Amino acid sequence: MAKSFRPSKRESRILSEIESSRGQARRNSISRVRECIEPLSNGLAMKLVEKKIVETKNKNAIEEQLSKALDKLCRSDEFEVDYQVAPFRHLVSSPNVVSLYITAFVLEKLINHKDVEDIYGSDDDIYHCVDQQVSKYL
Repeated sequence: MAKSFRPSKRESRILSEIESSRGQARRNSISRVRECIEPLSNGLAMKLVEKKIVETKNKNAIEEQLSKALDKLCRSDEFEVDYQVAPFRHLVSSPNVVSLYITAFVLEKLINHKDVEDIYGSDDDIYHCVDQQVSKYL
């Protein structure tokens, strides 16, 4: 016979605090993006091209697209962000929501941009390149 698990009030409170702290960290990350959209998009575009993950004819167009994606991230509600990152949620164990959002943008939207010739590397490579720049600016 299976044993049913019923958390005590103390365990429920601790789980609730963990969830609320994760949500707060997520909101703080997204709000800090507003302050540095331009330098972050420039750094992301430069690193993606420099590491030869994105092959492009026009780096400025990539920077502009990343800037628009970051602006959209700042204006999106939680459902829209969760929907965008859902396919990549299990890419790393504890992902940064901003890095995951930009990785999803690169893999799903930027690949179809007219100035992008091709995107190389695995999902992990792209995430780690993006996360390196995001952690530098945030």
